Amino acid sequence: MPARSGVTIRDVATLAGVSHQTVSRVINGSERVRPETRRKVEEAITQLDFRPNAIARFMASGHTRTLACISPNLTDYTFARIIEGAETEARQSRYFVISASAQDESVFSTLMDELVATRRTEGLMVINPYVDQRFTILPQDFPLVFLGARARDKRADAVHLDDLNAGRSATQHLLDLGHTRIAILTGPIEEDCVCDRLAGYHQALLERGIQPEQDLIRYGDWSASSGYENIFHLLEGKIPFSAIFAQNDRIAVGAIRALHEAGLSIPKDVSIIGFDDIPLSAYFDPALTTMRQDLFEIGRMAAHRLIERIQNPSQPIEQQHLSAQLVVRSSTAAYLGKEVMSQER
Repeated sequence: MPARSGVTIRDVATLAGVSHQTVSRVINGSERVRPETRRKVEEAITQLDFRPNAIARFMASGHTRTLACISPNLTDYTFARIIEGAETEARQSRYFVISASAQDESVFSTLMDELVATRRTEGLMVINPYVDQRFTILPQDFPLVFLGARARDKRADAVHLDDLNAGRSATQHLLDLGHTRIAILTGPIEEDCVCDRLAGYHQALLERGIQPEQDLIRYGDWSASSGYENIFHLLEGKIPFSAIFAQNDRIAVGAIRALHEAGLSIPKDVSIIGFDDIPLSAYFDPALTTMRQDLFEIGRMAAHRLIERIQNPSQPIEQQHLSAQLVVRSSTAAYLGKEVMSQER
């Protein structure tokens, strides 16, 4: 018999003389159906040639098996790699991930209405929830996992890097090479990872008896232009330094460009370490020493945790963190006994 167009789960229920919930239980393989009832439903499905699609099947059972992941944008490599990890893990458990970007709180609020309020999704992953005030409009009593930031309260699970120890390790690498005047170029100070990496920088200096200097701390954003401009602020301010800790690799590449334009050699005049180990880091000039974080694993762990939360809502809230790995390349070298003080732009 050819497939009948427009046949629904309710048509099957009517023919079998049961509720549509019972038909849903049969389709999903539930054991909570008597053999006689199951037989009637299966006969009705055959007679009507009913072909439920996956989404309809899950919706009928009260589950969409769909997760959402919202990040500030979808173009940043770090965000894209995290989402890739989340999608891979979700597929292993037969879940689907809707990825979306929200550059501000207004867009984020709209996405909440579309993805959560309508119950299209069963759980939500939020990358960088503290980039603005979006964390204040997150849904209550809904499965949530934060990525790239520790949860500030008990409302959500979180998977993130141990940024404090990563910042400490990056600074220690430069200290071990003999550098004591180390500039740090940060991302947006509102974000927890920025504050934690900065705290690690402070901790490493203090452990060596070095008092952190405010003049060596340059605040910015995650862009290469931020790194570029902050180097010239240091040079024009005649602030001596011999090494730089850039809080991501894009900041580092901007800093490298500025140092080259100022006629400085890396690592002979200035050593520089980045953060993330993006694929291009090994091809910078010079190849960039950096702190590698496993972005894919952060996404994978977050999706795994979210699915666990959906399936067992009573589980205790968890904060899971990963360690960063130091990757030494040719942009860092031993201190040669002098600091950079100033150069003409």
